[in-house]
Amino acid sequence: MLIKQSEINNLLDKLKKEGKTIVTTNGCFDILHVGHVRYLEKAKSFGDVLVVALNSDKSVKSIKGESRPINNENDRAEVLSALKSVDYVVLFDEDSPINLLLQIKPDVHTKGADYSVETLPEAKGIIAAGGRIEFISFVEGKSTTSIIDKMKNS
Repeated sequence: MLIKQSEINNLLDKLKKEGKTIVTTNGCFDILHVGHVRYLEKAKSFGDVLVVALNSDKSVKSIKGESRPINNENDRAEVLSALKSVDYVVLFDEDSPINLLLQIKPDVHTKGADYSVETLPEAKGIIAAGGRIEFISFVEGKSTTSIIDKMKNS
Protein backbone atom coordinates (compact mmCIF):
# COMPACT_ATOMS: atom_id res chain seq x y z
CA MET A 1 0.00 0.00 0.00
CA LEU A 2 1.35 3.42 -0.96
CA ILE A 3 1.39 5.71 2.04
CA LYS A 4 2.36 9.38 2.30
CA GLN A 5 5.38 10.46 4.34
CA SER A 6 3.05 12.61 6.44
CA GLU A 7 1.04 9.51 7.43
CA ILE A 8 3.82 6.98 8.01
CA ASN A 9 4.69 7.90 11.61
CA ASN A 10 1.15 7.49 12.96
CA LEU A 11 0.82 4.12 11.27
CA LEU A 12 4.21 2.84 12.42
CA ASP A 13 3.71 4.13 15.99
CA LYS A 14 0.51 2.05 16.13
CA LEU A 15 2.26 -1.03 14.74
CA LYS A 16 5.20 -0.65 17.15
CA LYS A 17 2.77 -0.40 20.08
CA GLU A 18 1.33 -3.73 18.86
CA GLY A 19 4.85 -5.19 19.19
CA LYS A 20 5.51 -5.39 15.45
CA THR A 21 9.10 -5.34 14.20
CA ILE A 22 9.47 -2.71 11.47
CA VAL A 23 11.86 -3.44 8.60
CA THR A 24 12.82 -0.91 5.94
CA THR A 25 14.67 -1.00 2.68
CA ASN A 26 15.00 1.47 -0.14
CA GLY A 27 15.66 1.68 -3.83
CA CYS A 28 14.45 2.61 -7.30
CA PHE A 29 12.92 -0.79 -8.20
CA ASP A 30 12.54 0.44 -11.77
CA ILE A 31 12.09 -2.81 -13.70
CA LEU A 32 11.11 -5.45 -11.17
CA HIS A 33 12.94 -8.76 -11.59
CA VAL A 34 13.59 -11.99 -9.66
CA GLY A 35 16.52 -10.40 -7.83
CA HIS A 36 14.20 -7.74 -6.42
CA VAL A 37 11.57 -10.30 -5.43
CA ARG A 38 14.08 -12.48 -3.56
CA TYR A 39 15.69 -9.44 -1.95
CA LEU A 40 12.34 -8.16 -0.67
CA GLU A 41 11.33 -11.60 0.62
CA LYS A 42 14.60 -11.81 2.55
CA ALA A 43 14.13 -8.28 3.89
CA LYS A 44 10.65 -9.17 5.15
CA SER A 45 12.07 -12.21 6.97
CA PHE A 46 13.78 -9.87 9.46
CA GLY A 47 10.50 -8.61 10.93
CA ASP A 48 6.73 -8.27 10.76
CA VAL A 49 6.19 -5.20 8.56
CA LEU A 50 8.26 -4.26 5.50
CA VAL A 51 8.28 -0.61 4.43
CA VAL A 52 9.93 0.14 1.09
CA ALA A 53 11.25 3.70 0.75
CA LEU A 54 10.92 4.20 -3.01
CA ASN A 55 12.89 6.79 -4.94
CA SER A 56 10.49 9.19 -6.68
CA ASP A 57 10.86 9.86 -10.39
CA LYS A 58 12.74 13.08 -9.55
CA SER A 59 15.14 11.15 -7.32
CA VAL A 60 15.74 8.37 -9.88
CA LYS A 61 16.53 10.94 -12.60
CA SER A 62 19.00 12.65 -10.28
CA ILE A 63 20.77 9.36 -9.49
CA LYS A 64 20.48 7.39 -12.75
CA GLY A 65 20.19 10.11 -15.42
CA GLU A 66 17.53 11.58 -17.66
CA SER A 67 16.62 8.28 -19.35
CA ARG A 68 15.41 6.81 -16.07
CA PRO A 69 13.13 5.72 -14.59
CA ILE A 70 11.64 3.43 -17.21
CA ASN A 71 8.46 3.02 -15.11
CA ASN A 72 6.95 6.00 -13.31
CA GLU A 73 6.75 6.20 -9.52
CA ASN A 74 3.06 5.34 -9.30
CA ASP A 75 3.48 2.21 -11.44
CA ARG A 76 6.57 1.15 -9.48
CA ALA A 77 4.75 1.69 -6.18
CA GLU A 78 1.73 -0.32 -7.34
CA VAL A 79 3.85 -3.25 -8.53
CA LEU A 80 5.83 -3.28 -5.27
CA SER A 81 2.63 -3.08 -3.22
CA ALA A 82 1.28 -6.15 -5.02
CA LEU A 83 4.12 -8.31 -3.66
CA LYS A 84 3.19 -10.35 -0.59
CA SER A 85 6.45 -9.38 1.13
CA VAL A 86 5.80 -5.61 0.90
CA ASP A 87 3.42 -4.04 3.39
CA TYR A 88 3.91 -0.33 2.67
CA VAL A 89 5.61 1.84 0.07
CA VAL A 90 6.54 5.46 0.77
CA LEU A 91 8.03 7.79 -1.84
CA PHE A 92 10.92 10.17 -1.22
CA ASP A 93 12.38 12.90 -3.48
CA GLU A 94 15.93 13.16 -2.16
CA ASP A 95 18.92 11.22 -3.56
CA SER A 96 19.26 9.47 -0.19
CA PRO A 97 16.49 8.09 2.05
CA ILE A 98 18.40 9.10 5.18
CA ASN A 99 15.90 11.73 6.40
CA LEU A 100 12.91 9.45 5.85
CA LEU A 101 14.63 6.52 7.56
CA LEU A 102 15.59 8.65 10.55
CA GLN A 103 11.93 9.68 10.74
CA ILE A 104 10.73 6.04 10.56
CA LYS A 105 13.34 4.67 13.02
CA PRO A 106 13.12 1.08 11.80
CA ASP A 107 14.01 -1.85 14.02
CA VAL A 108 15.90 -3.29 11.04
CA HIS A 109 17.09 -1.64 7.83
CA THR A 110 18.18 -3.87 4.95
CA LYS A 111 20.47 -3.03 2.08
CA GLY A 112 22.39 -4.88 -0.60
CA ALA A 113 25.61 -6.64 0.40
CA ASP A 114 27.57 -4.27 -1.85
CA TYR A 115 27.38 -1.88 1.13
CA SER A 116 28.88 -2.12 4.60
CA VAL A 117 28.08 -0.28 7.83
CA GLU A 118 30.95 2.06 6.97
CA THR A 119 29.74 2.86 3.43
CA LEU A 120 25.99 3.06 4.10
CA PRO A 121 25.17 6.74 4.84
CA GLU A 122 22.06 5.99 6.91
CA ALA A 123 23.68 3.28 9.06
CA LYS A 124 24.97 5.50 11.89
CA GLY A 125 21.62 7.22 12.38
CA ILE A 126 19.64 3.98 12.35
CA ILE A 127 22.01 2.31 14.80
CA ALA A 128 22.00 5.41 17.05
CA ALA A 129 18.17 5.21 17.12
CA GLY A 130 18.34 1.58 18.30
CA GLY A 131 17.96 -0.19 14.96
CA ARG A 132 20.24 -2.66 13.24
CA ILE A 133 21.43 -3.12 9.66
CA GLU A 134 21.17 -6.38 7.70
CA PHE A 135 22.92 -6.85 4.36
CA ILE A 136 21.39 -9.07 1.67
CA SER A 137 23.31 -10.70 -1.17
CA PHE A 138 22.17 -10.01 -4.69
CA VAL A 139 21.05 -12.67 -7.16
CA GLU A 140 23.97 -13.08 -9.56
CA GLY A 141 23.41 -11.57 -12.99
CA LYS A 142 20.06 -9.96 -12.16
CA SER A 143 19.80 -6.18 -12.32
CA THR A 144 17.70 -3.50 -13.95
CA THR A 145 20.78 -2.17 -15.73
CA SER A 146 21.53 -5.59 -17.24
CA ILE A 147 17.92 -5.86 -18.45
CA ILE A 148 18.13 -2.40 -20.08
CA ASP A 149 21.50 -3.26 -21.66
CA LYS A 150 20.10 -6.53 -23.03
CA MET A 151 17.13 -4.66 -24.55
CA LYS A 152 19.44 -2.10 -26.18
CA ASN A 153 21.61 -4.86 -27.69
CA SER A 154 18.68 -6.91 -29.04
